[in-house]
Amino acid sequence: MATAIALQFALPTRLVFGPRWFLPALQAAVVVGLVVSSPVRIERISLPVRAASLTLVAIVSFGNAFSAFRLVRGLISGTEGESAGSLLLTGAAIWLTNVLVFAFWYWDLDGGGPAQRAIGAGGYPAFLFAQMQSPEVAPDDWKPTFVDYLYLSFTNATAFSPTDVLPLARWAKLTMMLQSLVSLSTVALVIARAVNILK
Repeated sequence: MATAIALQFALPTRLVFGPRWFLPALQAAVVVGLVVSSPVRIERISLPVRAASLTLVAIVSFGNAFSAFRLVRGLISGTEGESAGSLLLTGAAIWLTNVLVFAFWYWDLDGGGPAQRAIGAGGYPAFLFAQMQSPEVAPDDWKPTFVDYLYLSFTNATAFSPTDVLPLARWAKLTMMLQSLVSLSTVALVIARAVNILK
């Protein structure tokens, strides 16, 4: 989450919602609250902690969606992309934040969240990982961690489709579809404009 917050400072002011400090300060305040409530790891089921966690991801999502929309609109209207280098850096920051944000959504929503999954009370999983299909290749108590959801998000953002992790729930399919759409539109427009500038 610290990386997602820091990446917002790599964006030009014209692409950021409100004053540059507003959303990162709000996000940092929620992170501090989460760390104070669970300093080591979130392993108990707490509605306020879960609400704060989802709120944090929603705020980062909003900020990144706002920046992506402004960038895409600027590229289409011709007001963005004067320099290939700065355009590629801006596009990379938005794309990487997109990967992190969706990883957090997957991690926070699958099976009722990390606390529910830790105690085995999450119900049906929203994603089918390889270790679930072939339990003999993983420890008996294997459960997906944030790194597994980060991998899922990264591969979905680069391949624009599921790779070895399959979405089972409808919300997971729609969320992956949305992530692919955002990633494809950002990458395609940024690279097309950068190539045009370099020519």
